[in-house]
Amino acid sequence: MKLSRKYAAALAVVLATAGIGTTVLLAPGASAAAACAPAWSSSAVYVKDNTVSYQAKNYTAKWWTQNEVPTASGEWGVWADKGACGGGTTPPTTPPTTPPTNPPTTQPPATGTKMASAPYIYPGWGNPPAPSTVMNATGIKAFTMAFVLANGCNPVWDGEGGLTGGAHESTINAIKAAGGSVVPSIGGWSGNKLGPNCSTPEALAGAYQKVINAFGLKAIDIDIENTDEFENYAVADRIVGALKIIKQNNPSVKTILTFGTTPTGPNTHGIRLINQSKALGANIDIFTQMPFDFGGGADMYASTVGASEGLKNQLKSTFGWNDAQAYSHMGISGMNGLSDQQEVTSQATWTKIRDYAKNNNFARFTFWAVNRDRGCAGGGVVSDCSGIAQTDWEFTKISAGF
Repeated sequence: MKLSRKYAAALAVVLATAGIGTTVLLAPGASAAAACAPAWSSSAVYVKDNTVSYQAKNYTAKWWTQNEVPTASGEWGVWADKGACGGGTTPPTTPPTTPPTNPPTTQPPATGTKMASAPYIYPGWGNPPAPSTVMNATGIKAFTMAFVLANGCNPVWDGEGGLTGGAHESTINAIKAAGGSVVPSIGGWSGNKLGPNCSTPEALAGAYQKVINAFGLKAIDIDIENTDEFENYAVADRIVGALKIIKQNNPSVKTILTFGTTPTGPNTHGIRLINQSKALGANIDIFTQMPFDFGGGADMYASTVGASEGLKNQLKSTFGWNDAQAYSHMGISGMNGLSDQQEVTSQATWTKIRDYAKNNNFARFTFWAVNRDRGCAGGGVVSDCSGIAQTDWEFTKISAGF
């Protein structure tokens, strides 16, 4: 979203060739009374739930890692301390010549998993509210954080010099302290993005992995827009390829692709993106459309349903799913109040859209943005209010009912 969300401004450092590093299959995690797991190796690649031993203790990896010494490193450390071990060490598994993970399928699982509604919040823009204030007032438990951009092929928060130490990390910590969770949004409409800056799917996946590792994430949202990513097919395929690597190395992390739409469903670029996700075996969990700024006219409910039904039909055609399976891999990312093109989504309309998504078991429901979820009738399209009459956090509260 241009000013408002065109959106103002995923994952492993993986093997580029078969000769760089080695993925090791490990024995199932041992209990405290069991023998020590295979010894930790600084050169091995470990993924979630792999168990190793180090200095007479067993440790289990929380996500992809390489050359990180097992320690009791707390909530954000990669290793979980599983307690003392003894009675001998299980012989290490001989490193295989190819990754031992199950071969990826050519399409995502037939049934998706519904996520809590996670409206966008943008630290450092639009008079950002305190997360606890919004959570206490609305019951919302998750947020989508905008936006991860690029410094070369390194991920940085928009307007900040890195991933940690700034307003974004502080906001994430505040959300988690209040019992909530965060999904980072990587990309957006404008700014210097990772997709064009990382030269290969492997490099791009490495950048996404840094974001996952920094915050112990359970999901990432790739907001693919504009001519530099959405309409640049080399970059779009790189993004899909990177998400395939992320899913292979972080099976429990949900991958989300967010992109624009027409009132009747994905445009040519969106259809190609969906087809390529199957062709490349990317196992994308959720396809989310942004049903606004498309000349949708006065009836934003009808336009949103039309866009979503078009997406459903495309997913059915591409993956061979039935209606319920397609819906379970879909998301809606709306815009509260006035859109950039002066389309109006009122509280009543957003409630109808929520009920449509909820009744059809959509996987994701979000809007741009909590920063704008305040009233200013006649205020136009601005960063800190919706442009319509409303009380504070009305759209967030409606969304929490998803």
